[in-house]
Amino acid sequence: MSDDTVITDLIGRVREGAGGERVSVGEIVESLGQDSLPPNLMIPALAVVSPLSGIPLFSSICGMLIALIAAQMLMGRDHVWLPGFLSRREVAGARLRKALDWMERPARFLDRVSHERLTPLVRRPMRWVVQAICLGCGLVMPLLEFIPFTSSLMGVVVSLLAFGLLARDGVFVLLGFAAIGGVVALVLTLMP
Repeated sequence: MSDDTVITDLIGRVREGAGGERVSVGEIVESLGQDSLPPNLMIPALAVVSPLSGIPLFSSICGMLIALIAAQMLMGRDHVWLPGFLSRREVAGARLRKALDWMERPARFLDRVSHERLTPLVRRPMRWVVQAICLGCGLVMPLLEFIPFTSSLMGVVVSLLAFGLLARDGVFVLLGFAAIGGVVALVLTLMP
């Protein structure tokens, strides 16, 4: 994967694995490579931001995936493990390809503006903080399913943080921190 097309290449790999009428989560993970934890963290986060988030319980499934992958990153695992019930979950291939098309333009923009900077934010011990925030975001996504758009906002947070880790760009980690503050403020405002 070239350094200047990080997300575009990931989307292309998922697209290659999404040729069928139905596509399982396991097939998507396989297309990204089981040893690729940050991409496997970022793709469900991006999916929650896409039009796929309108599918009932889709945000909850993505939240569980994000939480599982972030937990495995914190444990120092070098490859992804998913339980069978999540791995077998499917989405219509046409819907997935449409969501991937939707992601293309933002992916090209992010690839253009990112480069290695503020790297202490993507190295230990800050890397653990970022992974723990992603874990927390994934855990609350199923609860936020009932508050419109909040799961998608959480997906934005995880996408920024995961992209920062993947591209080794601390600016995206800072943007993720700012976004989590905005989401927390919004949720507190919406709660009675």
